[in-house]
Amino acid sequence: MAHESLRTYLKALEARGELKRIAHPVSLDREITEIHRRVLARGGPALLFEKAVHPDGRPAEMPVLANLFGTKERIAFALDRRPEELRALGELLAFLRQPAPPKGLREALDLMPVARKAMAMRPRTVRRAPCQEIVLEGADVDLGRLPIQICWPDEPAPLVTWGVVVTRGPDPAAEREDDFNLGIYRMQVLGPNRTAMRWLKHRGGAQHHARWRAAKREPLPAAVVIGADPATLLAAVTPVPDTLSEYAFAGLLKEAPVRLVACRTVPLKVPAEAEIVLEGHVSLDELVDEGPYGDHTGYYNAVEKFPVFRISAITMRRDPIYLTTYTGRPPDEPSILGEALNEVFIPLIRQQFPEIVDFWLPPEGCSYRVAVVSIRKRYQGHAKRIMMGVWSYLRQFLYTKIVIV
Repeated sequence: MAHESLRTYLKALEARGELKRIAHPVSLDREITEIHRRVLARGGPALLFEKAVHPDGRPAEMPVLANLFGTKERIAFALDRRPEELRALGELLAFLRQPAPPKGLREALDLMPVARKAMAMRPRTVRRAPCQEIVLEGADVDLGRLPIQICWPDEPAPLVTWGVVVTRGPDPAAEREDDFNLGIYRMQVLGPNRTAMRWLKHRGGAQHHARWRAAKREPLPAAVVIGADPATLLAAVTPVPDTLSEYAFAGLLKEAPVRLVACRTVPLKVPAEAEIVLEGHVSLDELVDEGPYGDHTGYYNAVEKFPVFRISAITMRRDPIYLTTYTGRPPDEPSILGEALNEVFIPLIRQQFPEIVDFWLPPEGCSYRVAVVSIRKRYQGHAKRIMMGVWSYLRQFLYTKIVIV
């Protein structure tokens, strides 16, 4: 069974010698990025900075965790699997995308384990949770209390990088696409209770935002989970079907229901075992300049307009851990996650195109920008068909510029 919380995972990593505690003071202004970058490049351990320091010299109120998923082995271990077993997750996702009826009794019996796992997907709601041991509302809401890092030179403000953003569409009872969606979107700090919400149009949160704008007048409720359990973190970056909530998929990964608790100020539910939660609303009409920030390409993004997230409450454990990462030229943590998720993509694409032999997203392609595909070619123009299929099948490949078949 996968780990129940981030803390149980860290305890297991420490027992394996894969967690390094750093007691020396380290600045949140670029120093954590540089240490993280060097350790990741040599396949080093997860890093727990116990004495992080704000740029103004204030000691941080909580430790900072980085390089959590810095190796493919740690990603697999987070799910209690070996790296070579990750492809089985893709096969499970392919089945959930397009389940085929069994052809006979034997095949029906073979599907029983999948059915049992599916029964475990439904989240379970609890009344009390560790993530709400401390509740800050009103004037007490202050992002300055969190050790939010500055990753690269000349960036305009600290950046929340590993927040799992939870949203729902306007009619979850009628539309499966409006059920809970989880995504990782970077958030530029604008003030004590405001951030920018940088979600691209093809992502689930942005689509909820668009449907909410079309159906309602009030801002979109949202919650940002910092330091969720490993299964929920990985579900948030996995291409699950639009009709399946990432909470349900996280339960499938854990083979146990995800424990959720109702937020204090918005009509959403968040993982009970989380470290920190930011509750609030995303404006439907207030946009701000976001960026420039360092990106996968090794260059800074252009400044663009994105909606404002206004925070109504911060809830946390009594002794929270702040999870962070950085984005830059590969190798970085997102590129390591991309390599691991490549094993998940293969069964999904093969479901639509069985002639595909193998599929690879090279890290040098900077997050989906280059795809390499091998096929069993059967006719003239076959490669062109596969190229068009790759570009259209999964939203993740919207930004793929080169497909080599």
